[in-house]
Order: sequence, then structure tokens, then C-alpha cells
Amino acid sequence: MPHSANDIDELEEELLSKSEIKREMHRLQDFGLVIVKMSKHQRSKLPLTDDLKAAMLLADKITNKHEALRRHVRHIAKILAETDLEPIKQAMDVMANKHQQESVKFEKLEKMRDDLIANGNETIEALLAECEGMERQKLRQLVRQAKKEHSAEKVGKHYRDLFAYLKEHVVF
Repeated sequence: MPHSANDIDELEEELLSKSEIKREMHRLQDFGLVIVKMSKHQRSKLPLTDDLKAAMLLADKITNKHEALRRHVRHIAKILAETDLEPIKQAMDVMANKHQQESVKFEKLEKMRDDLIANGNETIEALLAECEGMERQKLRQLVRQAKKEHSAEKVGKHYRDLFAYLKEHVVF
């Protein structure tokens, strides 16, 4: 009969079958191999522990030695078993969805530009209050010129310039 929380954890560990333990280690090995195959730049963005960083450096040195890399990936899996994987997985998800994030940012900037052209002064003042690095005169001039192009039903240089100015100064 378990008397404490530690006893319950020990019972759960005992209930795992040998096959379940092997499957979990294979999943960790696959995850470790994914990290090993990432570029050094991508790995630098992951919140890896010092042990994992050292293991990745060694993995970079032995990538062309298949059997040594296989054994080393097993070692990496053991380190991963003792590590909280959630922050690493979240960082990998962010890196995988970078294109989608850029698309959302692009759409927001387009909507902001269209709002500035349609609404004028109120929107300009609100934007200037949010973004301190913008120049009032330059923004007003770009909006005014883009509005002229828009009313003439010709999308041109100033329309693109306004977008570029917003892209440069607005941070989401």
C-alpha cells in the first residue's frame, strides 16, 4: 500500500512494460535525431540545457560516422528523458510556423494601411501614439499621397511606400 506521493510514482514506473519503455526511448531518439539534423543556427534558437548543447557539438563532429552517430543519439535520448521537452517543442513549433506568422503580420500591415487611407487623422494620431519612432509629417504625407492615388483608382508608388514605412516602424 503506497504511503506517499513518491510511492505512487514508483508504482507507476513499475507498471510500465518493457515495450512501453522501449517505445518511449525510440520516440526520444527520433526527437533527438530531428534536433541533431537541424542547422546550428536553428539549434541556437532552442532552449537546450548545457548537457544537450555539448551533446549536439559532438553530434556535429560525428555526423558522417553512422554507427557512432546512432550510439550518440541514444545518449542524447537519455539526456532528453531527464529534460523538460515542452519548451523545446514550443520553440520548434514557432520556427516551423514562421511563414504563417509572417503572412499574418503582412495582412495586419495591409489592413492598417487601408485604415489609414480610409479614416485619415484619427487613425494617424492613434498610430503615432502607439509607435513612438514614427515621424508625424512623413506619415501624414505618405497617407495623403496614397489617398490621392487610391481616389484616382491607381495603386502606385506612394501606396507601396506607405506600406514599407509601416513595415519598418510598426512592431506586433
